[in-house]
Amino acid sequence: MSKLAYLVIRDGLKWTDVFRLVPGQAVTIGRAATNQIVIKDDRCSRNHAEIFMSEGQWILRDLESRNGTMVGEQRVEGDWLLRPADIIRVGRSQLVFVHHLTQAFDEPSTAAVPPREGDGGTLEADADADSVLSPYQPTTITHRRGQTKFLEPVELEEDETGISEKGKAAAKLCRLAFELAKTPDLVSLANLALTGLFENTQTDTGALLLLSRESQELEGSDLEVTASRTTANQAYHPVSQFLATTVLREGEAVLARNVMGDSTLGSRDSKGEIHATSVICAPVRHGRKILGLIHLYSTDTRRVPDPEDLEFTLAVANTVGVAVTNLRQRQELAENLTQMKDENILLREQLRVQSEIVGSGPVALKLTEEIGRAASSSATVLIRGESGVGKELVARAVHYSSARSKNTFVCLNCAALSEDLLASELFGHERGAFTGATERKIGKFEAADGGTLMLDEIGEMSQGIQAKFLRVLEGHPFERVGGNKPIKVNVRVIAATNRDLEQDVADNRFRRDLFFRLHVLEIVVPALRKRVEDIPELAIHFLRLFVTETGRRIEGYTDEAMQLLVSYRWPGNVRELKNVIERAVVLCRGRLIDQGDLLLSKLPTSGSTGEIVDVAGSVFTPASLADVERQHIQAMLDHTSWNKSRAAGLLGIERSTLDRKIRRYGLTATGRPD
Repeated sequence: MSKLAYLVIRDGLKWTDVFRLVPGQAVTIGRAATNQIVIKDDRCSRNHAEIFMSEGQWILRDLESRNGTMVGEQRVEGDWLLRPADIIRVGRSQLVFVHHLTQAFDEPSTAAVPPREGDGGTLEADADADSVLSPYQPTTITHRRGQTKFLEPVELEEDETGISEKGKAAAKLCRLAFELAKTPDLVSLANLALTGLFENTQTDTGALLLLSRESQELEGSDLEVTASRTTANQAYHPVSQFLATTVLREGEAVLARNVMGDSTLGSRDSKGEIHATSVICAPVRHGRKILGLIHLYSTDTRRVPDPEDLEFTLAVANTVGVAVTNLRQRQELAENLTQMKDENILLREQLRVQSEIVGSGPVALKLTEEIGRAASSSATVLIRGESGVGKELVARAVHYSSARSKNTFVCLNCAALSEDLLASELFGHERGAFTGATERKIGKFEAADGGTLMLDEIGEMSQGIQAKFLRVLEGHPFERVGGNKPIKVNVRVIAATNRDLEQDVADNRFRRDLFFRLHVLEIVVPALRKRVEDIPELAIHFLRLFVTETGRRIEGYTDEAMQLLVSYRWPGNVRELKNVIERAVVLCRGRLIDQGDLLLSKLPTSGSTGEIVDVAGSVFTPASLADVERQHIQAMLDHTSWNKSRAAGLLGIERSTLDRKIRRYGLTATGRPD
């Protein structure tokens, strides 16, 4: 038995990699990066199987994998003696054991047209048949139909290196196929294929031509040049219509030598000259479908392609056909995914999202009860809470739990727009109402007719817009900006703010009458630090979300990490928690998220009034003595503007003790970097 052997890794009908087996070196297969052959498949164990040589024989051994190792349809038990063409199945992947690379290509490509009886291998054109050919030797045309011999599973004798010429060519095809499978677009694919063809055939100019997807007829005129290249002094000249149509209709590759002056096989340039001396033209196909062709020619009489070059070109053309099909399928999949994503967004707008409010503690349950009461009414709702607590999520839950759930939910952030733009967004505008108004625009009130309009950051609305907004809330019609037609809508308004509107009313920054009109039903969304019992549930929810998105294999949190999440005061509330978990999923290198993976800020917490809540005045939150000491020292330093001597005196400790605790806890002046 030959000691030369290979593992050819297969994905469906596509060969993706070749691994050479070396006597004396064991090869391990598994999901872990420490294996020589890494298979990224959740059905594959971290250390799944190994292959080694024993007494001149190659042996396969399963390493007690979870899902087992198969050879053909049999499960490997103990040591398995490998034989040529054995197909090893690990998870969803297939590996073929061969002594010659040619044995890997044991699935013949299907010819576009079955062979005809009496089809000669070589045809010679009559020199007297065309006066153009009379000064030259007869043009020799070699037709090849169907399977190239480079893909035939036959045994060949080896040369002194141990590899036959056919095996070398097959190895080149394997490498080229692997590179073609990674190309991101058709142009890159065409250039890579042409480079490989120029290196392995006696040609110097060529192109990849593909039929458009809409093309129904196999006509040369329907071909489009994807990419062309040349290593000669003359530019590429397109394939002749006769040759292109013949190859497309007959589904066979053509080698034509001594074509000088033959206009049926070579194209003339602007001076009427034909630079091609020999031509190869091979159909690019996938199964029985012809996708285009590869056109190659030589401009040097000393470089004459032979049947081996024709065989290699046909094999490359078949490989290109698979790569083109896969690339187009990936492009279609990407387009479909984009369309599905857009459709999912629309569907999500139409579905109830109340279940997205995560938490089972008493505070979360009370919030759910308030949402249910508000949903049963059509009254205006004012949602209050700190930034990041999920006020928009509460508004959506009110809408989708109400009788308006089948209609539109529209959200508008009042703080993001100037007064004029906010008026246009709310009430719409007519064409020509102002500079840049090139067409009529429907406002958010009209868009939400029959549904719900949420106005976030209502406290940022200017008093001019507040007056017009109040009239609409009172049931009066409105006009678009620049228009005079009254418009009346049926819209439920939900307003949200993190400001102290009562104080804004006292300071004449917010209209008193509008405040009372909005303040019919009020829902106060608690800060995350006031619902500590929900933090573990929220953390697990976000972990599952980001693990699904990223594909990371993270199973949970360490006890120390969870304790840190619970004891932290979360100035950014649920939004901050979500971002911290997303960052931790990216940074985590193990199966569990640890303290070091959690990057927490040192910003102070703030209430809806914007006032800083210190440790002494905060609601009790379970925390360690070290955390309480750290927070208290930080607050004292901030209170004294980081006058350490004064802070140490108020704390009743020595200045050196304070310096040591500052270093221990990594304390910094608020707002300054470490």
